[in-house]
Amino acid sequence: MHMTTRLEAGDTAPAFTLHDQDDKPVSLSDFAGKKVILYFYPAAMTPGCTTQACDFRDNLASLQAAGFVVLGVSKDTPAKLKKFQEHDALTFPLLSDPDLAVHNAYATFGEKSMYGKIVQGVIRSTFVIDEKGQVELPLYNVKATGHVASLRTKLGLA
Repeated sequence: MHMTTRLEAGDTAPAFTLHDQDDKPVSLSDFAGKKVILYFYPAAMTPGCTTQACDFRDNLASLQAAGFVVLGVSKDTPAKLKKFQEHDALTFPLLSDPDLAVHNAYATFGEKSMYGKIVQGVIRSTFVIDEKGQVELPLYNVKATGHVASLRTKLGLA
């Protein structure tokens, strides 16, 4: 399986259209002129992913006040994302990428170390995309816990 080259600051963010938890299409281009925090997580309803999603939820108002839109992406189905959204009162779009096309475009699926073994899977990653659609901050292999606080610091919002 080939691994896409990791995105770097200044790269154009790969365009996409995915279905959200309500099975409505959402495109990156819908947010042209806005700053987007696009984060990829392995699976809805798992402990780390729930911690991370709730962290984004709890910081959403201040991120939005600073001009950011938050979008979460996983390979889960829209129906599972809907359960995740309802279960944890998530207030931002959760996007379904079942064929991993967008994961691959952002180089967030591939080899990773899990409990000391090399496995194929989703690499927990976050991208800050500027108003012009350029990658401003590519963050690969982020930790679920404390990630939003770290991101806020990097964005000068802490």
